Amino acid sequence: MAQSSLIFADNLAVSPLQKLQSPFLDKANVQLFVKRDDLIHPQFGGNKWRKLKYNLQHATNKNFDTLLTFGGAWSNHIYATAAAGKHFGFNTIGLIRGEKHAPLNTTLSFAEECGMQLHYIDRKQYRQKNDASFQKKIIEQFGNVYILPEGGSNSLAIRGCEEIIQEVNSQINKPFDVICCASGTGATLAGMISAIEAEEPIPKKFAIGFSVLKNGEFLTTEVNNFLNNGVADHLLSDNWRIEANFHFGGYAKINDELIQFMRDFQAQYNIALDAVYTAKMFYGLFALIKSNAFKPGSVIVAVHSGGIQGNKGFNL
Repeated sequence: MAQSSLIFADNLAVSPLQKLQSPFLDKANVQLFVKRDDLIHPQFGGNKWRKLKYNLQHATNKNFDTLLTFGGAWSNHIYATAAAGKHFGFNTIGLIRGEKHAPLNTTLSFAEECGMQLHYIDRKQYRQKNDASFQKKIIEQFGNVYILPEGGSNSLAIRGCEEIIQEVNSQINKPFDVICCASGTGATLAGMISAIEAEEPIPKKFAIGFSVLKNGEFLTTEVNNFLNNGVADHLLSDNWRIEANFHFGGYAKINDELIQFMRDFQAQYNIALDAVYTAKMFYGLFALIKSNAFKPGSVIVAVHSGGIQGNKGFNL
């Protein structure tokens, strides 16, 4: 049975804010800080913990003892949910897209080691994962489980991601101008936008979500859906945007140029990036800095959302 309260959440370290130093940044006349969410916890850190935090609180308050969620074979969310479930006393079930392959990869092996029950569903079924009729079947099959959406992205996840802004504000000695994150579902970006809009500073801070998906412009609608509780009626905003030009061919698509950038970045700043999310964000951010997209003197924050375990899928 899960713990009766999530006092544990306060015991996890607030992720540090690290300033990067290099001749490149000096020449561009920008200050760049990295919000090191990858350091929150070695197994369920990053934005996955941000999204899980209040979902686990809600599941606990409603007396659920089992979490059920969805993901692909290399899903960071599956990995994090399995680890957090074990750590905080939940049973976990993962519905995995596609067929089972033996031996299991390192992500799914880790999930099983944490006690997660893995069940495999075909891609047609997987596309129905958010349908009420499909979720009814889930309850019939697995009982009274707490269903987490793919990636953990829902209104409670937004609440967790809002705290990124609150933490950064308390850690930086002057207001930042721009904050960036990698975007797959748009939930992390939506949480940050929500917190920024609540502040209403003058001038406003600006948020950028770097899409890791091909044709990622649709994430503008997804973010607005999160911000407006499913009603996308304010598609234009003056304080955020989706940057869709640095996807490298689509989700989990990489090439030698991106791999070399990851190696150079780690050598320069001693920070490891993941190929699916943060490498694409930093590559895009550096390209924008190089093209003078930010006014001189800008203070920029980039959120490191973790996910390093996924690099094993590329033998990196």
